[in-house]
Amino acid sequence: MRLLTSFLFGAFGAFLSSQADAAMPKSEVLLADLETPYGMKVTRITDNKSYNNQPFLIDEGLYYTHEVLSDDGQSQTDLYFYNFTTQQATNLTHSAVSEYSPTLMPNKQALSAIVVEEDGKQKLWQYPLQGEQSAARIFEWIEPVGYHAWGADNDLVMFILGEPHTLQYTTVAAAKPKVVANAIGRTLLFDAQTNSYLFSYHKDKQHWLARFTPQFEQVTDILRLPAQLQDFTLLDEQTVIYAINNRVYKRDLMNPEPVSQWLDLTSYCETKITRLSYHNKKLAFVCDK
Repeated sequence: MRLLTSFLFGAFGAFLSSQADAAMPKSEVLLADLETPYGMKVTRITDNKSYNNQPFLIDEGLYYTHEVLSDDGQSQTDLYFYNFTTQQATNLTHSAVSEYSPTLMPNKQALSAIVVEEDGKQKLWQYPLQGEQSAARIFEWIEPVGYHAWGADNDLVMFILGEPHTLQYTTVAAAKPKVVANAIGRTLLFDAQTNSYLFSYHKDKQHWLARFTPQFEQVTDILRLPAQLQDFTLLDEQTVIYAINNRVYKRDLMNPEPVSQWLDLTSYCETKITRLSYHNKKLAFVCDK
């Protein structure tokens, strides 16, 4: 699996949503295989000497963001892919700008990612995985994009940076996003079972996990989350999981009050677990240094 093109920009801009490229926090990506003949097996996909983040699991492997040094010695990020069969990681972009949040697009023929362009603007790009097509912006004018999640009908939600940060929804064809919610968190998920999106936001001094249903243009609050919690994912169609420190907890979306510990990952992360991606009995997670 490879990308056939890379960017030819010069200096990269600041990543506006959380940190500057010059001062990236150190973190590592780990992979927990939950159903081996010997129980759970945890593999370190990266080291913790650089910024490694935003894992995205598919059947064949794991996409993630990895910090590298540019030719002039400055810090930036490229998109990487860890192949389960070869157990090797490959740099997919080798670019002169920073890319974040690799996400497989619905047609599975391309990756989408947030790119910090030469002028510092953050826009959504796509990278064909095969063929001769070049990488290209998906939207010319929509920015600054922080995060995104694809739906089933060439539609998507985006985290648009601002005061406050907003959740915005559009289709590729329309290219005209509509504000859905304000003061949102960074995790955006598509729930294929209900054709809706999950996100978190602050409302009435509470932090809520909520659902946006495009068909009805409706936001529904599901459950209250810990105040500072930013990262979560789905274990199945009715179970959400999130980490507090180095333990992972689960809650039923239909009966959210009981909270139960699912995994204790203290042996593998002594600090704090943040980003999570779950697929096919595997859990990728980020351990902050």
